[in-house]
Amino acid sequence: MTEYYNVADIFGENVFNDATMQERLPKKTYRKLKETIREGRELDPDTADVVAHEMKEWAIEKGATHFTHWFQPLTGVTAEKHDSFISAPMDNGKVLMSFSGKELIKGEPDASSFPSGGLRATFEARGYTAWDPTSPAFVRQDAAGATLCIPTAFCSFTGEALDQKTPLLRSMEALDKQTIRLLRLLGNTTSKSAMPSVGIEQEYFLIDRQHFLARKDLVYTGRTLVGAMPPKGQEMDDHYFGAIRERIAAFMRDVNTELWKLGVAAKTQHNEVAPAQHELAPIYTQANVAVDHNQMIMETLKKVAFRHDLQCLLHEKPFAGVNGSGKHDNWSLVTDDGINLLDPGKTPHDNVQFLLVLCCILKAVDTHADLLRESAADVGNDHRLGADEAPPAIISVYLGTQLQDVLTQLISTGSATHSIGEEKLNTGVKTLPDFLKDATDRNRTSPFAFTGNKFEFRMVGSEDSVGEPNTVINTIVAEAFSDACDELEKADNIELAVHDLIKRYARDHERIVFNGNGYSSEWVEEAERRGLPHIKNMVDAIPALTHEKTVALFERFGVLTRAELASRAEIEYEIYAKKLNIEAKTMIDITRKQIVPAVIRYTTVLAESVNQVKAASKEADASTQSQMLFEVSDLLAQTRLGLSKLEQVESEGVKMAGGRERAVYYRDEVRSAMNALRVHIDKLEMLVDKEMWPMPSYGDMLFEV
Repeated sequence: MTEYYNVADIFGENVFNDATMQERLPKKTYRKLKETIREGRELDPDTADVVAHEMKEWAIEKGATHFTHWFQPLTGVTAEKHDSFISAPMDNGKVLMSFSGKELIKGEPDASSFPSGGLRATFEARGYTAWDPTSPAFVRQDAAGATLCIPTAFCSFTGEALDQKTPLLRSMEALDKQTIRLLRLLGNTTSKSAMPSVGIEQEYFLIDRQHFLARKDLVYTGRTLVGAMPPKGQEMDDHYFGAIRERIAAFMRDVNTELWKLGVAAKTQHNEVAPAQHELAPIYTQANVAVDHNQMIMETLKKVAFRHDLQCLLHEKPFAGVNGSGKHDNWSLVTDDGINLLDPGKTPHDNVQFLLVLCCILKAVDTHADLLRESAADVGNDHRLGADEAPPAIISVYLGTQLQDVLTQLISTGSATHSIGEEKLNTGVKTLPDFLKDATDRNRTSPFAFTGNKFEFRMVGSEDSVGEPNTVINTIVAEAFSDACDELEKADNIELAVHDLIKRYARDHERIVFNGNGYSSEWVEEAERRGLPHIKNMVDAIPALTHEKTVALFERFGVLTRAELASRAEIEYEIYAKKLNIEAKTMIDITRKQIVPAVIRYTTVLAESVNQVKAASKEADASTQSQMLFEVSDLLAQTRLGLSKLEQVESEGVKMAGGRERAVYYRDEVRSAMNALRVHIDKLEMLVDKEMWPMPSYGDMLFEV
C-alpha cells in the first residue's frame, strides 16, 4: 500500500540546516557561527565545540552511529571515511559518545591514494578535509545505518587543492568581490554580497538490474561496448515526456522522498528522448550547495535503483545509436538582497546594469571558450558532443531574438532605443486562454544559452562533477568584471564610460553569439571563419588548463596555482588513458570468452542443420543455410582479426609512459581498434540465434523496464 505524506513535513528533516541550528544552538553560538560564515572567518574552538556537540546529539537522535567528512576528490565521485561517535570506554563498562569541534572542522584521510597529478608522492600520505559551513551537514540513511555526513574541502599537507570544492569556493569569493565592486560603480550601495545561483538538470538511464549484471561491459565501464540497434529506437519520440510507467514512477517517488529529506528540492521529473532515459531537476540554490546536491542526487539515483531491482546508468553514452545523457548547468548571479543580475526586465535596451553584466559575460566566454569547453571534457562526453543530440563542441552563446536585436542596435548605431516586446500567443482555439509568450525562443543546440534570467551551460556530461564548470564560469566572469572595474574606476564620467564599454564589448565579442542551428555543417564552417575554437575531444581540450592565459586567470584571483592546474591536466590525461584501457580489456574479455564461443556454437549448429537439410534433399533450403553459414563464418574470421588487432594495440598502450602521448595513442589507436571490432560483432548479433547470443540485447535493456 502506498504511503502518503506531506512534503513540507519531511523536507530537510535529515539536514542540520539553519532552522535546526536556530532551534538547537545557544543564541550566542548561532550568532557567532552565522557571522563566521558571512564574513569568511575561522571558527573559534569554543564555538566549534558547541556546534559539534549539538550536531552529534541531533544526528544520534536520527539513529547515526558514525560521522564522516564527505568530500569530492578528483575522481569524479565522492569519498568518505567513517568514524563512530564512540570514545574511550568508562570504568563501569559503558561508553561515551563524543564529537569535538576539532573533529568537525578537520579530518585527516590518507591523501596518497587519491589523484594528485604529482602534487603528492605516494609516501606523502597526509591530507586534510576542512568543514564547509556554507553547505549544511546531513544524515544519510542506508543499509549501513545512519551516518552524519559533513561536506568538506580536501587539500594536501602543503595546502594544494585536491578536490572540486576548494577551487569552487575560491572562485565564488572572487566573483563576489568583483561583482560588488562593479555594483558600487553603478551606484548600488545596499547589496553586500553576490553569489552564483545554480540549478542542475540530471539525465540518466534505468535498466533492469539482471540485464545489467549480464553485461560485463556495463559492469566494468558503464557503457555497452557492443550492441546492435533494435527495430525501434527513439524514432517516434513517443518516450519523450510520455506517461511514466508504474515501475519507474515508484522509483521516482522513492528518489524524491530521499532527496527531500536531505533538503534537495527535487522539482521536475520526466521521461527523456531515448527509451529508458529520464531526467530530474532541482530548484536553484547557491553554487557550492548545488554541486553538493548534484553529487547527492547521483548517489541517491543509484542507491534507490538498487532497491527496485533496477540499475541507474549515469554514463554519457551507455547505448550507441540513441541519445546520450548530459546535465544542464543553469547559472545566474544573485545579490544578498534578491537582485538577479541576469534579469533583463521588460525593456533590456535601457537596463544599463543588465547590459553591462551581459556584455562582460560575452567577453568572458569569448576570451576563455577553450577553457569552458575543457570544463565539460570527459571521456564519456566525447561520444555526445558534436553529435545531433547534444551541443556542438564549439562554444557559442545563444541570446534569442530580443537580446540579439538589442546587441545589433548597439553595434550598428552605438545605442539601443527599443526592445522587442512580448506578443500574445495565438493558438487559433477560442476556448484556450490567451497569454503572453516569452520575448524569445529557446535553442537546444546552443552550448551556452541565455534562457530568460540565467545562462544554461548544456555541455556538461551526466556522470561528471559540475564543480569544475562552475569554477570556470565564476572565475572568467570575475575577470571580466574586474577588467571592467579597472577601466571604469579611471573614468571621469562613469555613465558615459559604462555606455562606451557596453558598446565596445558588444562589438568586440559579437563573434561568440550564434542563434542558429548548432547541429548544421554550415555553423562549423561559420565558426571557423569567426575564429572560434572547435575542440572535438577531451584529449585536445586538456591543454587549455595549462595555457598561460589560464594560469594568469586563476592565479590572479587565487583560484588555482600553476602547479594545481598542471596536476589537473596530468590527472585528466591519466584518467582518459585508464578508462580506455579498461574498455579495451573489457572488450577483449567479452569477445574472447563470450562472443567468439557463442558464434562457434551457432556455426556448429548451423553446419549440422545444413547437413541435415542436404540429407533430406532440400537443396534450396541447404543453399540458403549454407550462405548464412558462410556469412557468419566470414564475420567470425573478421572478428578474430579485429580482436587480434585490439590486443596488439592495447598491449602497446600499457607499455607507454603516462601523459599526453599515451592519451593520444589511446584516442587514435585503441579506440579505433575497438570501433572496428565492434562493427563485426554488431553484425554477428543480427545473424546469431537470440537464444545463443551471450548477453541481453539493446531491445531487452531499453524496452523491458
